[in-house]
Amino acid sequence: NDTWTDQELAEGWEATLDNDNDVRMKPELNRNHTLCTGCPETNEQKLFKIASELLQTEKAYVARLNLLDQVFCAKLMEEANKGTFPVDVVKNIFSNIVSIHAFHSQFLLPDLEKRMGEWSSTPRIGDILQKLTPFLKMYAEYVKNFDKAMELLKQWTDRSPQFKAIIQEIQSQEVCGCLTLQHHMLEPVQRVPRYEMLLKDYLKKLPQDDPDRRDAEKSLEIIAMAATHSNSAIRKSENLKKLLEIYEMLGEEEDIVHPSNEFIKEGHILKLAARNTSAMERYLFLFNNMLLYCVPKFSLGGPKYTVRTRIGIDGMKVLETTNEDYPHTFQVSGKERMLELQASSEQDKADWIKAFQETIEIFQQKNESFKNALKDVEEVSVSKAELGKRAPRWIRDNEVTMCMMCKEPFNALTRRRHHCRACGYVVCWKCSDNKVPLEYDGNKMNKVCRDCFSILTGERVAEGKKKGILEIEAAQFSGSSIMCGFLQYCEKNKPWQKVWCVIPEKECLVLYLYGAPQDVKAQCTIPLLGYSVDDTVRPTEPPASFRLSQSKSVHNFAAESEELKQRWLKVIRVAVTGEMPECPQTNETTEPKNTSFIMAHRGG
Repeated sequence: NDTWTDQELAEGWEATLDNDNDVRMKPELNRNHTLCTGCPETNEQKLFKIASELLQTEKAYVARLNLLDQVFCAKLMEEANKGTFPVDVVKNIFSNIVSIHAFHSQFLLPDLEKRMGEWSSTPRIGDILQKLTPFLKMYAEYVKNFDKAMELLKQWTDRSPQFKAIIQEIQSQEVCGCLTLQHHMLEPVQRVPRYEMLLKDYLKKLPQDDPDRRDAEKSLEIIAMAATHSNSAIRKSENLKKLLEIYEMLGEEEDIVHPSNEFIKEGHILKLAARNTSAMERYLFLFNNMLLYCVPKFSLGGPKYTVRTRIGIDGMKVLETTNEDYPHTFQVSGKERMLELQASSEQDKADWIKAFQETIEIFQQKNESFKNALKDVEEVSVSKAELGKRAPRWIRDNEVTMCMMCKEPFNALTRRRHHCRACGYVVCWKCSDNKVPLEYDGNKMNKVCRDCFSILTGERVAEGKKKGILEIEAAQFSGSSIMCGFLQYCEKNKPWQKVWCVIPEKECLVLYLYGAPQDVKAQCTIPLLGYSVDDTVRPTEPPASFRLSQSKSVHNFAAESEELKQRWLKVIRVAVTGEMPECPQTNETTEPKNTSFIMAHRGG
């Protein structure tokens, strides 16, 4: 049998295997090609298969987003508007899910469907996934809000019977697939790592000289950074689910459901009594910051326990003991209580001791790392006279949890660890964005921290915010923009400032804010999809002002004139719905003469 052509695959030709492994085609498809079950897949077929998987998973993902947005969120909001519970609770739980749903259902999914229909002539997906990258900011907001959303969801499920009833009624429907709301809310967190996995697989199969390689690699670079943040949220959510299970087992009486609590280990144990030789059955829950010592209680609805003692990890010690009458014993002592425990076997004992020791060690490291690191530096640091002339001792990454300059905590996405090549401190990118020649390294240029740069060069470093990965040069788009010009801008309670705003033709659903028309990087970007527009003028704000709001994010703008304000609003009101805005037509006789606003219409 001949293998299928790409055209046949793109047109959706199908084959199924019966019990005799005969290939059966759709009766209405009359063609000569069949699928050879013994022939290996060609590279082109593998690429098509990956692209098809991307499309099918995107369809399933959009269905989940619709469930969250149009079913769960809509039903809860409908009830909240009756005054049963606060509207803000629903908004804070679902964050910006409306915008995420709108982007995927109205743009990314249709683009993927169209591309798969044209696969024979345009076999590529990298260019389509590049359209996703400006909207990763939406995912950053959703992931950042995820812990709070889970907390609110549990709080109001316990507090409001109506709130709980709506969720349970929806969860009982077939469309939910017997899964909880929490499970479905995890979908957006898991989606970005899914894109990363498919793109990596796609690039492995893609020839080096393929026209799509550059777009695919660029997309992967940005998506991979966002996926790191999502993976962290996934681990947090799994831990949160475990905390909820334990909370229920403890009769919903212990306040343990908190993002800072991390589950480590649980299990049955025997407690040796001090006054006699009896051993009593107990149950332990070990967390990163405490041990719950529990007594089992009778229950028909699964295991239930009563907390007898809560022992903090701070100051805890674990000691292996020997007892002639009771084998496999060890001792746990804390500030609150001392326990002599008996494990079920020698291996069980070893596992418990190891879990305790590792938990205690990590707790001590996190609480004392910064102080210890500074103490080590004082002992072995390079003197000012030797700075740059002698190689420093590098502080280990795991010895610090925050930047040794600005004291900001490290994370995997936006504040990663870097070493100063002059003093060996562990600092963030913001505090290490300087280079000087170092004598000990043959006067080669090396990255150093702010303090070392000032000492070695005599220059004062101006502290400034480094620009993000989604920011684009202002001049690049001002000449081919749907709208651009100066506006006054205010975020939260900060002072008003004059900014150069651009809505590019190529990114017509994103508003870019620059300090000036020739700036090479933007100060920030606002994906407009899903934002609410409010053009009412408030007494405390400048004339011709308007606001963009979504969830807790509010952006205030003011134009130079009412006419200019209306031109901006005409474009923005279209963009927030997901439609492609057109350049607003202006009357030449009313066009403002101020050169700051001459570029506020297409053509610059």
